[in-house]
Amino acid sequence: MVSKLRLHTALFLVALIYAGTYSLAKDIMPHYMQPLGIVTLRIGGAALFFALIKRVVAPQDKIVGRADNLRAIACGLLGIALNQLSFFAGLNLTTPINASLLQTISPIVVVLASAVLLSEKITPTRLLGILLGAAGAAALILSRPASGKVPADALLGNAYLLVNAAVFGLYLVLVAPLMRTYHAFTVLARIFLVGAVVVVPLGLRQALAADYAHFPLYIWGEIGYMVFFLTILAYLLNNWALKFASPALLGVYIYLQPVLAVLIAVATGKDIFTLDKAWQAALIFVGVWLVGRKPKPAALPPTAVPTAD
Repeated sequence: MVSKLRLHTALFLVALIYAGTYSLAKDIMPHYMQPLGIVTLRIGGAALFFALIKRVVAPQDKIVGRADNLRAIACGLLGIALNQLSFFAGLNLTTPINASLLQTISPIVVVLASAVLLSEKITPTRLLGILLGAAGAAALILSRPASGKVPADALLGNAYLLVNAAVFGLYLVLVAPLMRTYHAFTVLARIFLVGAVVVVPLGLRQALAADYAHFPLYIWGEIGYMVFFLTILAYLLNNWALKFASPALLGVYIYLQPVLAVLIAVATGKDIFTLDKAWQAALIFVGVWLVGRKPKPAALPPTAVPTAD
């Protein structure tokens, strides 16, 4: 049995890595590099890394069958390409706090996708959670940012992030059967390859246009953070932790990530936490909490007790 300390350490590091991304990426975009350029470096680097690791740890494992190959392509398109393109495009236009709060609605999308794709029932409690989460997300998307950014830009950025959360939730449902059937690195190598095939042609021009010779040292460090810590290390830690963590424990860290993101954004001067964002966050958090609650098992009919005649 894995120790609780190791499990909590892994989950906390994942939450911290994701939380730091919202503020660190704002240092890079758009002054030093455009969003497509960052996505190209991130996905290209991760695709190469996972392809090499897969050859070492699972050289004979292959995704077989038309259905699984199509599923892997869909995961690469949604979970890697569209997910990352929409995330960095949205973060470039909106604020770190908005981005981190909108990310938390992914569990709601997972429930909706499971209802459509896996025919799972949506209970009244979960329906209420979906409505509350949607209301909080809508209010956040339509709100005027405290930073004074042009409302149209902020609205578009929030919309990109809503797409990001939606496609990531759908990806989690689609990728689960592949992860149960094949080695994790086999799946990762394939879906990142698909993502790279889509993203690299789109973002190569922006990646090459960056003036690397004049990048300060801290910008190089933040780009390395995006490629290694965010894409590779965070996934490896998260994938390991998912094998041992209970749904309740994972739920705690879902809420911890935006809290850390808010603290980092405010501490670094990248954003301002307002009362409006507080009640919008509360709606989203309550909605996600209700959606994450397990339905109570149906009561068994009373069993007749045999009696002696």
